[in-house]
Amino acid sequence: MVGLRYLSNVVSLELDRSKCNGCRKCVEVCPHAVYVIEEKRAIIVDRDACMECGACAQNCEPGAITVRSGVGCAAAFIYSALTGTEPCCGDSGSPTCCG
Repeated sequence: MVGLRYLSNVVSLELDRSKCNGCRKCVEVCPHAVYVIEEKRAIIVDRDACMECGACAQNCEPGAITVRSGVGCAAAFIYSALTGTEPCCGDSGSPTCCG
């Protein structure tokens, strides 16, 4: 799935490197290669590749990763494809909303 792109600058993904223990689980579960490990801690190398599935945050034991899964691009594109409408995350109150 690496290479699939969604909208730019709209993801809610955040990483607090000070909490990262370098376990690599985020690297293993991310289908879009958003993370790499550098100096024994994760870094985000491609934020716009994130589809906000939430797998990284669910597998991050120290809680270094936060993402609002199910409200962003992935949900918007799936809903759009099913309804034939333009993609919109429905979070128009957010400064990063795509809609």
